[in-house]
Amino acid sequence: MKRISILGSGWLGLPLAVALDQLDYQIKASSRNTSRLNQIEQAGIAAHYFDIEKTDSDLGFLQADILIINITSKNVAAFQDLIKLIEKSPIKQVLFISSTSVYQDSNNLEQAAISEDDSSALKSCDLLSIENLFKQNKKFDSSIIRFSGLIGYQRHPGRFFLRTNDAGLSTCKPIKNPIASVNMIHRDDCLGIIEAIINIDCWGEIFNACSSHHPTRREFYKAALQNLAATKPLFVEGEAVIGKTIDNRKVKTTLGYSFKHDNLLDFESMPFTEH
Repeated sequence: MKRISILGSGWLGLPLAVALDQLDYQIKASSRNTSRLNQIEQAGIAAHYFDIEKTDSDLGFLQADILIINITSKNVAAFQDLIKLIEKSPIKQVLFISSTSVYQDSNNLEQAAISEDDSSALKSCDLLSIENLFKQNKKFDSSIIRFSGLIGYQRHPGRFFLRTNDAGLSTCKPIKNPIASVNMIHRDDCLGIIEAIINIDCWGEIFNACSSHHPTRREFYKAALQNLAATKPLFVEGEAVIGKTIDNRKVKTTLGYSFKHDNLLDFESMPFTEH
C-alpha cells in the first residue's frame, strides 16, 4: 500500500485526502493551523502539524512514498529547506500543485492556446522558481500540475464579483476584460487528474489543468450570476483587454483523462455545495 502525505488540507487538500483514502492509499494530511488538525482527524485522516516556514514541524509527516504539495506559500527559501528534508526522507515522488498564473497575459487574444512546452509564455515569478526547484532535483521524481481558476464546492464564480451595499442589496463589482477567455476547472476534475497521475505513476511531467471550454468572461459571469438568481453583471467596456487561453490537451492524451465538468456554462450540472 502506497503511503501518501498531503501538505496542505484546505479546500482542495482535505477532500483529496478523503478521496485517496477511499482508494486504499495510506494517507497523512497536514496543516499549519493547529485548530484544523481536529477537522482532519474527524474526516478519518491522520493529521500532522507541518509548516514549511517553521522548524517545529512534525517530521513524521514525511514518512511517505509520495508527497503532494498543495499550499499557497511562495517562499522560495522555505521550499529550498523543505526539499532538503524530502531528500532525507523515504519520499520518491513529489506532486507539486502550481497554477497557470505562471503564464503571461497578452493583449493578443487571437494567440494560440498556451501549452506546457511553450517556455516563451512563462513569466518570471516566485512560483515558477519553486517549480524549477522540484523539476531540477535529481534525488526524487516530480510532476507539476498547473491548475487554472478553481471553482465548485463553496467557490461559486457568481460570488466572485458580488458585494452587499449599505441597504443589504447585492450589487456587482465591475468585471474587466469581458471579451477575454476564462480558464477554469471544477474541484471534481482537480481530484480526478491528481488520482490519474498517481494511479499510472506519471512522473517527470508538467500538466495544464483546466476545462476544455473557454467562454468569454462576459458569457461566463453572466451565466454564473443567472445561476445564483443574483444581480446583473457589470462589465468594464472600452479598456485595453488582456488575457490568455490554456491548452489542456496533454491531460487528456497522456493521462487519458475525461473531464467531468467540461462545459463551463452548464452550472446546473456542477456541484457547488459540500457533501
